[in-house]
Amino acid sequence: MNDPAAASTDWGDKHDFEIIVNGRAKRVTSREVSFQEVLSLAFNPVPTGPGIIFTVTYRHAAGDRKEGTLLPGETVEVRDGTIFNASYTDKG
Repeated sequence: MNDPAAASTDWGDKHDFEIIVNGRAKRVTSREVSFQEVLSLAFNPVPTGPGIIFTVTYRHAAGDRKEGTLLPGETVEVRDGTIFNASYTDKG
């Protein structure tokens, strides 16, 4: 495949993707990224506690869901340039 535009939508042999998490470029090795993986990429360490509530939004994703909110236990199909914003609040 020699067409760069086609390469952005065809997985072919591509094994890693550059995504943006909270404004920073990150590299992942799977085309699906989970809620928990986004948190791990966004926070070091991931905040814990009984009152911690996370919000993860995304846009420019691959597949049927191009943008939305990622919930615990869910995954989203990424491509180069998928953008994630992760935040948390402490309701405790």
